[in-house]
Amino acid sequence: MRTSMVMSGSDERIVFVHARPGDESALTGGTIARLRADGSRVVVLYRDVPTEADAAAATAALTDLGARTWHALPAASVGGIDFDRRELARAVREAIEELGATAVVVGAVDDALRSSVTTAAHEAGLPVFLARTVRQAPGQRLIAIDVGAHRDQKLRALQRFPDRWSLAGNTRTLAHTESDAAVDEVTETETFLRADAPRPTPTPTPTPRVHVPPNHHPRQLTLANRSLAVFGGLLLGILFGVLGTIAHQATLTVFGAALPIGLTIAFVAIGALLLGLRLVVGDRLVVGLAAVGLLVTIFVLSLRGSGGSVLVPAGLMGTLWTVVPALIAALVLAWPKLPPRRR
Repeated sequence: MRTSMVMSGSDERIVFVHARPGDESALTGGTIARLRADGSRVVVLYRDVPTEADAAAATAALTDLGARTWHALPAASVGGIDFDRRELARAVREAIEELGATAVVVGAVDDALRSSVTTAAHEAGLPVFLARTVRQAPGQRLIAIDVGAHRDQKLRALQRFPDRWSLAGNTRTLAHTESDAAVDEVTETETFLRADAPRPTPTPTPTPRVHVPPNHHPRQLTLANRSLAVFGGLLLGILFGVLGTIAHQATLTVFGAALPIGLTIAFVAIGALLLGLRLVVGDRLVVGLAAVGLLVTIFVLSLRGSGGSVLVPAGLMGTLWTVVPALIAALVLAWPKLPPRRR
């Protein structure tokens, strides 16, 4: 489906809607002639039922413009305004379907007619172009169609309606009026205002409401849960202190070099424990008691036993095992805010 009247020359099929014969020549005559010269199809619809003389003049004028097909829209009836508009819209839709139209041009200034035709065209998914002059649409972006090559055809078509105006060269003077606005010049351009269909307003998706109990914070622990977390943290600290003390002296010989594999694993485990508690629980008290349990256990196990046995012998690895866990605990506790877990 084409979305604009671009005079591209081969596949345009345009429905023109005007109030009465003669308007097609005055408002859109050059455009009709250009479309027909490019091989496009054109149908003209009139709101007013023409008299016999007007019908003959309309046929002659459209022949001058290279087109002949015109139809009268349903006349006003006793069915009321709403009924008349429905009948008008139905007739426009039938003309659109019969022609397989790609666009609709409205030259009528009557608001009711323009609104009915525009609505029918938009329902059919077609663009609508309203015949407008710069004076009629100040500040609006108009589409200008160059009809200079077809102005003579437009002038001949205008001469078919001597009761409505007179022509002197390229100047047209409306009959039965002395107003200055009744004199205009037949120029080499015709301008249109495109009226696009209104875009539907998207329906916002309702955000599901989650019930949050009063005075409840998602990161806040109840007293019972916090007590369990504190006790669990303390036990975990003691457990990791025992396991680390037992394993920190383990080494792995690679190419004659003794690697402190036990000490490394112990440090990683301590860091993972304290950091994990800080992320999951988010309570410094729990992390602090885990660190206390860890450090007290290391201190107690580093003392010489009653039989003279020592689990933390003097030396580099023993010194590191008594100092580094305290540094890790201090770093985790002192860090201002850890990034939250992704859910």
